[in-house]
Amino acid sequence: MTYTIGPVELSSNVMLAPMAGVTDMPYRRLVKSFGVGLVVSEMIASKAMIYANKKTLRMSTPCADEFPMSVQLAGTNPEDVAEAAKLNEDRGAAIIDLNMGCPAKKVVNHYSGSALMKDEVLAGKIMEGAVKAVGLPVTLKTRTGWDDSNRNAPNMARIAQESGIKALVVHGRTRMQMYKGHSDWDFIGEVKDAVKLPVTGNGDVNTIEDAQRMFSCSHADGVMIGRGTYGKPWFPSQVEHFIQTGEHKPDPSLEDQLSTILGHYDSMLSHYGKDMGMRNMRKHIAWYSKGLPGSAEFRSSVFTCHDPDGVPDFVRAFYEPLIERGLATPDRDCNQSKAS
Repeated sequence: MTYTIGPVELSSNVMLAPMAGVTDMPYRRLVKSFGVGLVVSEMIASKAMIYANKKTLRMSTPCADEFPMSVQLAGTNPEDVAEAAKLNEDRGAAIIDLNMGCPAKKVVNHYSGSALMKDEVLAGKIMEGAVKAVGLPVTLKTRTGWDDSNRNAPNMARIAQESGIKALVVHGRTRMQMYKGHSDWDFIGEVKDAVKLPVTGNGDVNTIEDAQRMFSCSHADGVMIGRGTYGKPWFPSQVEHFIQTGEHKPDPSLEDQLSTILGHYDSMLSHYGKDMGMRNMRKHIAWYSKGLPGSAEFRSSVFTCHDPDGVPDFVRAFYEPLIERGLATPDRDCNQSKAS
């Protein structure tokens, strides 16, 4: 099912959520290679983007393989956000996304991210400034509100619509929930009913059944998947396949998963350099191997390996015997529901 954001038509309504420390360029490219409608950069502080420090430039590097790509910005100063939006338009972004949903303390303590849900006037000024600064569609990501007493996402959606925002993503938790409890998909439906904009639901979509229930409860136009992709960069493509065909697409074989891991590792080393690439890849290797026999010992050996050139040997030594035994893929069936 296609999904339109202003003049940008996506191939499907399944999207990869921005996640700090996870959705870097190698990971976005990898998920894109399996199939997904849209990838979004890690959240970038607008002021840092303006000063263009090395880390920020690496986070926002545009790539033809990622098109269409959305760059997510955060900030509290409308002028800074507008300038950063323009810079990313010039760097080839297809969409600018404004983050007003990040719950992290280091973000909200600077009155950014989900803290902006407590100041609708300032939030509106930031949205209007970004929309006026670029010729690209601008989108907004929020939570349901700051806390249970202030679930103002429907009103924020109306402000967004009036400001010229082209689409919304709503994570079904309040800021105070962080990632505890459950995503309120029914409340996402209240946001959907408040505006005429496309609304994408986000939060707790870890299985095909989760995606089905999210659509049923929220009547959302699309789904954005985050933590459900940990160790399963192919999962968004499985959701997309089910939406299009009603059929369940199996996980890749362990042999194909091994190839994916090794390719991902090479990309991480090329992107970050050997030492940092190895460190940043460790969590991914842990996620990939979850549920396989002996995975705990395997993860320990990888985490204690300090030779970047030796990690692929550890990975092969773990996976190849399992492949030879004809072992099935890990017990994490995409059709079975599980807690996030």
